[in-house]
Amino acid sequence: MQPEPIIYVIDDDDAVRQSLEFLLRTAGHTVRGFESAKAFLEILPQLRSGCIITDVRMPDITGIDLLRRVKELGTDIPVIMITGHGDISLAVEAMKLGAVDFLEKPFDDDQLLAALRSTLSRDADLAERKAKVTEIHDKLAGLSNRERQVLEGLVAGNANKTIAFDLGISPRTVEIYRANLMTKMAANSLSDLVRMAMVTGILENPGKRGR
Repeated sequence: MQPEPIIYVIDDDDAVRQSLEFLLRTAGHTVRGFESAKAFLEILPQLRSGCIITDVRMPDITGIDLLRRVKELGTDIPVIMITGHGDISLAVEAMKLGAVDFLEKPFDDDQLLAALRSTLSRDADLAERKAKVTEIHDKLAGLSNRERQVLEGLVAGNANKTIAFDLGISPRTVEIYRANLMTKMAANSLSDLVRMAMVTGILENPGKRGR
């Protein structure tokens, strides 16, 4: 189960920042506010989840600069930009740098909350996919070299006899390895194995991932 995401609000305007924090807390979110991008950057390297809502125009370090830093660190935290009237060119630049959305002032509460819900939903889906891929890789790591070879033969569409011939073993032995694979990979069918192989890239590079 993923932890409750924290919403990081960054704005040098105290009134705006506090208003956003109040709105988000009232909507049931956990919120942390920062008066500058510099203050937020001090904790950014330790963060792995949540969502950033930041103004574009701030002194010293702008929202665009912050977004570049987030990208440089390879952090997956989504960023929603808040822009003033006439900042559309900056908003476009932000989107090119990876911002998931931007809101032009003045925006209403429902617009912000809808954008946040959409962003968190996408982020949760991404986290779930990453967790599944990690789980599959862990299962693959538990296979023997021969089991891995049989798996690669199966996902390549080869029959048991063909796999047996290629590996110099009997079809009956392939069947045993296949049964072991189904158990170790927690697969209900061959199609499950194929899906797992597609996720981890085995189908793209068969024969190059054995231990």
